[in-house]
Amino acid sequence: MRLSTLFLLMLFAGAVSAQQTWTLQDCLDYALKHNIQVQKNRISEERGEVSLWQDKGALFPNLSFSTSQGVGYRPFTEVISVVQGDQVTSTRSNVTYQGTYGLNANVTLWNGGVNYKNIKQQELQNRITALTTEQSELTIQEQIAQLYVQIMYTKEAKKVNELLLSTAQSQYDRGMEMMKQGQMAKADVVQLEAQLSSAQYSVVNSETQLANYKRQLKALLELDLNTAFDVAGNIPTDEQVLALVPSAQEAYAKALETRPEIKSAELSIEAADMQLDIAKRGFYPTIGASASLGSNHTSGSSNAWGEQMKTNLNMSAGLNVRVPIFDNRQNMSNVKTAKLQQLSSKLDLQDKKNALSSTIEQYWLNANSGQQNYIAAKSRVKSQEASYELLNEQFQNGLKNTVDVLQGRDNVISAEQDMLQSKYMALLNIQLLKFYTGEKIEL
Repeated sequence: MRLSTLFLLMLFAGAVSAQQTWTLQDCLDYALKHNIQVQKNRISEERGEVSLWQDKGALFPNLSFSTSQGVGYRPFTEVISVVQGDQVTSTRSNVTYQGTYGLNANVTLWNGGVNYKNIKQQELQNRITALTTEQSELTIQEQIAQLYVQIMYTKEAKKVNELLLSTAQSQYDRGMEMMKQGQMAKADVVQLEAQLSSAQYSVVNSETQLANYKRQLKALLELDLNTAFDVAGNIPTDEQVLALVPSAQEAYAKALETRPEIKSAELSIEAADMQLDIAKRGFYPTIGASASLGSNHTSGSSNAWGEQMKTNLNMSAGLNVRVPIFDNRQNMSNVKTAKLQQLSSKLDLQDKKNALSSTIEQYWLNANSGQQNYIAAKSRVKSQEASYELLNEQFQNGLKNTVDVLQGRDNVISAEQDMLQSKYMALLNIQLLKFYTGEKIEL
């Protein structure tokens, strides 16, 4: 029994551990479902559907029922005397009860087509809102990819720093032994100690950066601080890093056709045109129809309630026409405002095209320079590592001084960091460039 329980606990612990390691696709799927901004945008889409449903309702008549019940008091009502035979009957009613009932209907027959235009404009706005949601989803994916790659880069950089720390520790220990044997001056040992401290700082700094990038990624995923988190990205291959980069012109042409911010800006121009048309229709007359059915009763009458309701029943119907003559410049102001919005929408589209062009060009430049730098840095790392191994071996044998070893170490660090940076910069920018053409991010 205990063995089976222990086995189940081990399985559960393994499952929890597995859940704590996220692939890039895990992050993207989770963010699209749980990110608060994306959820808010989806609520805005639903709100737009409600507005459209309401605008369509304006095409139908409205019908309402009204009633009022009241009590009347007349303190100076005269006494009414009725003589029948030898009896005199007197009546006086100072308090009366009244009730009225009405059924009213109104419908707009024609208002220049504004109601139909409002429906069309709301449909455009709903499409814009849907594109805004899509844009927020793409933005989240782009931010996640950037942080994910940054985490992968920092993890590799941390391994390099840990390896250099191990080497620095070995050199320091060797220096202490040589100083005890009188083969090394104390000043040189101090330099080795400083090198060790610097290596320790580099490891701690990379750990801090790694934790910070993970925190930022968790924030995008809406995960709290109690959630254990790590990424499961593999070290990119040369094939991925040196993959063919699409031309900037080709990427830009595809992006203009697929990116939601461009489609949204184009629809905003249509919506502005529609709003101008609606504003101009404010000068048109409005024709409406109305009908009503009503009746009333009072306790001050000698007739029964049913008889009064029948006698007082009244019905009416009519047409009404409203022609705007002077409206305190309201319609003219609406037209001018709509024209300004029209111009602003066109400028907004051009601005988004320019921003998209600049973004794609930047990604293209980063991808190409990253590939070229990676090829050069990879060759440089090999030569610097070979040189550093020789220096370290000569230092261990007392043939090189501390300054030479420190310089060799710095050269290796610089070459390693340059290679890592160029490798991940090329990988990220190639993927983002493809992402802007409509492809998925794959790491």
